[in-house]
Amino acid sequence: MHDFWVFGYGSLMWNPGFHYDFMSPARLYGYHRSLCIYSNHYRGTVENPGLVLGLDRGGCCDGLAFHVPVEDTKKTYDYLIEREQVNSVYIEKLKPIHLKDGRIVNGLFFVADQSHEQYAKKMDQENMAMIIRQSHGLAGSNIDYVVNTAASLRKMGIPDKSLEKLAKLLQD
Repeated sequence: MHDFWVFGYGSLMWNPGFHYDFMSPARLYGYHRSLCIYSNHYRGTVENPGLVLGLDRGGCCDGLAFHVPVEDTKKTYDYLIEREQVNSVYIEKLKPIHLKDGRIVNGLFFVADQSHEQYAKKMDQENMAMIIRQSHGLAGSNIDYVVNTAASLRKMGIPDKSLEKLAKLLQD
C-alpha cells in the first residue's frame, strides 16, 4: 500500500482515531457537509435514530486533510472502514482535495448514499433538533456530537451557519 490522505468534515476533525503525520485545512469540491444520515449505532439506536453528518452532493466543504504514512495505511484504512461503514450508508471515494498550501492531493472520504434507507432527506432545523435531543448511541449523545462538531469548526475558522444555528438551538 501507499501513503494516503483522509478528508475529515465532521467528527474525524476532532476525533480522528488514527495516526497521521501531517494535517492541513482542506477543501473538497462537489459535496457539502449535511446532517443527512440517520444514525442507529454511534449517535442513536434502531428504535430512536439520531442524525450525523455526511457529505451530500453539491457545493463544497471545508475540513481537514490528514496524511497517513505508508506504515500506517492498512491499519488506518481498516479502522476507517470499520468506523464509517457500520451500515454501509456511505460510499467510499478517492478524489482530489485542495490543501490550504495550494497542493491538490487525492483524498479518501465517504459520501452519503442517497439510496440507503438511513439517508435523511432535507428537513427543517426544528425537526432535526427534536431528533437530536432524543438520541443517544454507543459513542454518546447526539447533542454532544452536533455541539462538539460546531465548536470544532468554529475553532478552526470554518464557517457553517446552519450547524451553528442548530447547535445554539440545542443548547437553549
